[in-house]
Amino acid sequence: MLETLPLLDVTDFPSIERGTTETLQVNLGYRCNQTCLHCHVNAGPNRTEMMASELIDQVIEVLKQRDITTLDLTGGAPELHPEFRKLVTQARALGVKVIDRCNLTILFEPGQEGLAEFLADQGVDVVASLPCYSLENVDRQRGKGVFDKSIQGLQRLNSLGYGHADSALHLNLVYNPQGPSLPPDQQKLEADYKRELLAHFGIVFNELYALANMPIQRFGSTLLSKGQFEPYMDLLKANYQASNLPGVMCRSLISVDWQGKLYDCDFNQQLGLGMVTPGPNTLTTLLETDRAGDSIRVAEHCYGCTAGQGSSCGGAL
Repeated sequence: MLETLPLLDVTDFPSIERGTTETLQVNLGYRCNQTCLHCHVNAGPNRTEMMASELIDQVIEVLKQRDITTLDLTGGAPELHPEFRKLVTQARALGVKVIDRCNLTILFEPGQEGLAEFLADQGVDVVASLPCYSLENVDRQRGKGVFDKSIQGLQRLNSLGYGHADSALHLNLVYNPQGPSLPPDQQKLEADYKRELLAHFGIVFNELYALANMPIQRFGSTLLSKGQFEPYMDLLKANYQASNLPGVMCRSLISVDWQGKLYDCDFNQQLGLGMVTPGPNTLTTLLETDRAGDSIRVAEHCYGCTAGQGSSCGGAL
């Protein structure tokens, strides 16, 4: 796989600092039941990286110590971690909001029986990737048969109360462009999704998050192999909006990898760009010190979060 870090590390992106940490985003491991073309983690069925049990316990301690209000679980497919349900249950017992970044097809994997019911019982927010509302586009990006299983997964979640306007069970979808382009207007696209999914499949959901593809890992390597890397970076920089800077996720989020190391965001994690602050920067140090006021490590890919309408883990800025 072609590496993009040497092309990203030197940047003129503006300097930014951390505020109060509200969200701990934890990558439980890179194993996944899918292999998506746009995946910035390079996850897949053959990945073996998985967070150790003692680090799972440290995550809970950090939530307590730092009064963090949101635990955002990602992967790979985070549900494949053997202690996923234990972590969710303990976090919810603390009153912490839990987000599960779910690929939907995981609901039908062997060993995941009752997963949808567990998420509903625990009141977990589900953020589900569905890059389009058409079979052809989804299967091209995520693999043959993924669209049909994703629709079945959404219908199962709906049957449990997810996504309905009068329900506390939140179901949000994620859109990624098919290639090196910026996402369209999020509100207009959300209206299209809601109309098409309801009309054809009876599916309802709360919000759509339109995310820009990051020029790193699998997607970045694809751009390089097709000679599209530089044009895509030019597109991101040409559409930079300074007004998006106050809302970028790294100001209020700390990303944790499967080894317990800390990063300013999930994208920096995948590039191996550690925090600027000296020290080991691990879950252990986070127990001892707050990171408010720290400088944030920036690189060229940061233009992906600030281009056009902006892009973060919570959608357009």
